[in-house]
Amino acid sequence: MNIEPILALIIGILILIVPRFLNYFVAIYLIVVGVLGLMNR
Repeated sequence: MNIEPILALIIGILILIVPRFLNYFVAIYLIVVGVLGLMNR
């Protein structure tokens, strides 16, 4: 199952609702994508 598009969609919606949390969502997204990338190697 590819969770990245779902995660990106959720984060995009949350950023639209609460723009000041943009930095937190981007950081969390990058960490999750990085961890998933390392696990899938």
